[in-house]
Amino acid sequence: MAEAGAHLTSTAAPEQPSIFEVLAQESLMEAVRPALRHAVKVLAESNPSRFGLMWRRFDELYLLLDLLLQNHFLSHCGASFSENFYGLKRVSRRRGLPVGGTTHWRSLLLLCLAPYLRAKLEATLARQRDEEDFSIRLAQTRSQRLYRAAVVAYPYVSSAWQAWAFCQQLLFVFGGAGTHNPLLWLAGVRLARLNARDVRDMELKSSRTGRPAEGSAAQRAWWLAAGAARGAAVSLSSSLSLGVFFLQFLEWWYSSENRDTVKNLTSLPAPPPPLHLRRDCGKDDGPAGGADCPLCRGPRTNATVLSTSGFVFCYRCVYAYVKANRRCPVTGYPTEPQHLVKIYAPEG
Repeated sequence: MAEAGAHLTSTAAPEQPSIFEVLAQESLMEAVRPALRHAVKVLAESNPSRFGLMWRRFDELYLLLDLLLQNHFLSHCGASFSENFYGLKRVSRRRGLPVGGTTHWRSLLLLCLAPYLRAKLEATLARQRDEEDFSIRLAQTRSQRLYRAAVVAYPYVSSAWQAWAFCQQLLFVFGGAGTHNPLLWLAGVRLARLNARDVRDMELKSSRTGRPAEGSAAQRAWWLAAGAARGAAVSLSSSLSLGVFFLQFLEWWYSSENRDTVKNLTSLPAPPPPLHLRRDCGKDDGPAGGADCPLCRGPRTNATVLSTSGFVFCYRCVYAYVKANRRCPVTGYPTEPQHLVKIYAPEG
């Protein structure tokens, strides 16, 4: 068996990485995003007024941090953060030269913008499914119908993309392709192992960037801004390097495959239902127990409770608010449409 699988780790070119190395560096960045997302969600639930905006704009904030981090590593190491972590670099697919110029910006856009657009499309697709589950069909314009059609076609496009990536990996394993990922092929680069000369070049480049710029005030301001961005990128890379294994543990702990196990370990047993229901239970004072909706200030129609906060509203009022703001209108807790729970009044 060892002889049959030897081609997976040994390649014709000594600098070409194995399939295990390239897949490991990909799984590293895939574990960072959900772990950071869960950390921000915990902060938003503990203090919605302070961290609620961070949760609602998580994708944009992550895109900004990812741009700073990846641009720093592409400029100084010729690779992304995860590729440099595993001792890899990016070189031109044809000439084997380090990335620079057009390949640098193309790699940066495909590294950061492609995952961002994919996350936004998947979130939009999830919202469309929720609307279909709730059987709510609002009047739509032509542009909205085209947008909905594009969202419906996304799963087929995603399946075609995954099939292309799988075929690319098979060709890479058997030596038929120089790249394992279609994004690398689109960027015009391939991965190679770092050598001693690359390490010396990175150290020399780091020593040069530490010197202050001399020139006009605009040049000094640009140098200070570049230094601040570089410092933020170094801080992010150091934090990720130290916490990468912890982030992978969080990603495994909160994965969909492990969700049932976590729920059984952390959830308390459900209390039994009350033996007697008060007939006047809906006439108490207060926004949660009273008969008025906190949003429209009128009698509740089709009473619906938010499982995240416990407050009761009219279904139409709270659905429209949660769909637009993604939070509880009273407490500000992060809320999704699937957190709406119908309340059934006791008969007679």
